[in-house]
Amino acid sequence: MPGMTPAPVPVIRSLVTGTPPHLTPQSEIREAARTLFPRMAARPHLLDVFGNAQIDARALARPLAWYTQPRGFGEKNDVFLQEARTLIRRLAAGALAQAQLLPQDVDAVVVVNTSGLSTPSLDADLIGFLGLNRHAARLPVWGLGCAGGAAGLARAADLVRAGFRRVLYVAVELCSLTLVKGDESKSNFVGTALFSDGGAALVVTHPDVPGPAPLAHLHGAYSTLIEHSEDVMGWDVVDDGLKVRFSRDIPALVRGMMRENVQEALAAHGWCRQQVQTFVVHPGGVKVLAAYEEALSLPVGALDTSRRVLRSYGNMSSATVLFVLEEALKASLTGRALLSAMGPGFSAEHVLLEFPE
Repeated sequence: MPGMTPAPVPVIRSLVTGTPPHLTPQSEIREAARTLFPRMAARPHLLDVFGNAQIDARALARPLAWYTQPRGFGEKNDVFLQEARTLIRRLAAGALAQAQLLPQDVDAVVVVNTSGLSTPSLDADLIGFLGLNRHAARLPVWGLGCAGGAAGLARAADLVRAGFRRVLYVAVELCSLTLVKGDESKSNFVGTALFSDGGAALVVTHPDVPGPAPLAHLHGAYSTLIEHSEDVMGWDVVDDGLKVRFSRDIPALVRGMMRENVQEALAAHGWCRQQVQTFVVHPGGVKVLAAYEEALSLPVGALDTSRRVLRSYGNMSSATVLFVLEEALKASLTGRALLSAMGPGFSAEHVLLEFPE
């Protein structure tokens, strides 16, 4: 309307990623699977999933031997709380320093996770440990899984548009703790070949907040929930913890919906496909990335950054797409980009970015 002040375009001022200390070669995890899945390991071709995943190593919250013993939900969640707090304290402190921001100046905190439970939520621990403004708005986001990294970034930008000028955003996942020993289901087996642990912290601000040059401008977001799809992916809560559920062909879903969904996401903000130079995609697996490339008719190499992150780190759920974003930023890319992830719901989340010239 005439006379209205346009909404600010939030900017990313900093991005820091990290993992727990137990970096474990995929070959060692494959050997451990013989103990964890004796019935499935009796058919050696099934172990090929560890090589087919195209992952070299993964960071774990505990040494590999820890996972070969039965663990209950309570014990796993205690480890989650200990390791998640340790990791996000370090990452958040780094993000604030990189953004040249004092802890007490943060006026909103967003924390995304799906792989453990915490009440009080993890943002309360961050506020107390780092000395953040104790009047900061708190937005803990739980249950979005792999889509959470994109959705959390969108919510951080929404907070800036709503008047919060300095937002700390953290995503942390310890997916290795969802391994259920003794469960020889296909979902648990595939999850053991893919899942890993890591986190990321970002500072998102109003564009006129003093600080380092923006890493990226956040132009908008787009969310889609697919009807009658709650069985596609999620957790079944059992006595031994959060048991992963995969029950449909996710690459087929990507091929079937992503072209139209991306067009809708871009059109909602006045963009078109030809204007997007870079796709920052959550690497849910090599078949999922291939399905994205097919659906969007991407040129060879367009998702190599996602593949490199998958090979180096595995699938860290919500945090993974933020690792991909960090790698894209290191490449000094310019122009418009689309950050995308899919997760439980079943849902798709997109964030429209622009890298500065």
